[in-house]
Amino acid sequence: MQRRHFLALTGAAFALPALPLNAATSPSDTLLTWYKLVLELVRHTATYTPPVAARAFGYLGVAAYESLASATGATSLAGQINGLTALPARPEGTYDESFVLHAVMSEAVETFFGNTGPTGQRAMAAMRDKLGAKLHEGVAEDVAARSAAYGLAVAQHIEEYSKSDGGHDVKNMGFPMQWTLQKGPEFWVPTSLIVQQQAPLLPEWGKNRPFAMPVDKPCTAGDPPAYSEDHTSEFYKQAMEVYDTSKTLTDEQKAIARFWSDDPMLSPTPPGHWISITLQILHRDSPDALHAADALARVGMVVNDAFIACWADKIHYNRIRPVTYIKRVIDKTWEPLLITPPFAEYPSGHSTQSGAAAEVLTAVFSENFAFDDATHADDGIKPRHFADFQSAAAEAAISRLYGGIHFRAANENGLRQGVEVGGFINALKTLA
Repeated sequence: MQRRHFLALTGAAFALPALPLNAATSPSDTLLTWYKLVLELVRHTATYTPPVAARAFGYLGVAAYESLASATGATSLAGQINGLTALPARPEGTYDESFVLHAVMSEAVETFFGNTGPTGQRAMAAMRDKLGAKLHEGVAEDVAARSAAYGLAVAQHIEEYSKSDGGHDVKNMGFPMQWTLQKGPEFWVPTSLIVQQQAPLLPEWGKNRPFAMPVDKPCTAGDPPAYSEDHTSEFYKQAMEVYDTSKTLTDEQKAIARFWSDDPMLSPTPPGHWISITLQILHRDSPDALHAADALARVGMVVNDAFIACWADKIHYNRIRPVTYIKRVIDKTWEPLLITPPFAEYPSGHSTQSGAAAEVLTAVFSENFAFDDATHADDGIKPRHFADFQSAAAEAAISRLYGGIHFRAANENGLRQGVEVGGFINALKTLA
């Protein structure tokens, strides 16, 4: 049985990421080991829907980057990203950077994943204690204490910063207790029988404070095709494309749809998928800790901002899902390959955040950067090869049409929206 199904059915504990055997664990090892655990925690925290997970990735990345930037002379994000004030200064003295990072991640992970279940709580405690003891070997007590205190101060500064962004307090798993559906044939209606999902997920999320995107001016995907049931209309043609494609899906198209599905509680979620891609590259190429932290911070911030932009448009346009339209207008017996998520269709969150992540990763690593994506290898799903990040983003986008849950315009316009969001992250000054 594949791991995702086994864990979903049994709630079995997950294993801690393997700790480096060398007692002199590098800062990069420390950072990446914590991130491996974070991807597992996302699977085991019920409230970590894609937008919520993206937010956590953003703040974790900023905290890790800032703790290292203060030691290297790299440019702080304070004064660059919305609302972040100057970080605590390093007191004079010697520091162990692995210990600093461990303190940052211990505190930040506990904060942003504090509502995970008992399994996740045990895993966090084990990581804190085991890796902490390992890092303490050969480090003078005063250095360890100073490093831990500084890492904690940085993490707490970022935690306080996060509380004012609008996404700090998620109740009822993100579903409003009361919701009035908008009247009209073009507007979203629930596609699930679950009582909680009769309202859309996180309807206020588009009002959150982004990291780099202008506050109150989210990047927009632009208008979708006008709603119509006329067989000659663009809207009807795009609905027929979804319907016809579903009838002739190849094995490869089905594999693509499932590879990028990234369902909450069964995967690291869509933003976690792009964090996973980043981690795989960092493991392969072994950059120093500052460059690794910069890459992870940028990807975390951009997927957060992408979901804010996307969710603002979802509520603004409030568009009907393919399953609703096709059953009403084309074929009342039709079912999509994938389960339709409980929120409006336009634009596609997968597409927006994938376009954004690809834009940032291209700037971080280069154009024409080939890689293999083994995000789901432990679940028995074969890795996929991509010639560059844009190819991966395009495949993630079209996967939603193959899955029967998005029209083409939501995917294509979502990708363009993501590219615009990525531009604001790419404009941040860090290592230069």
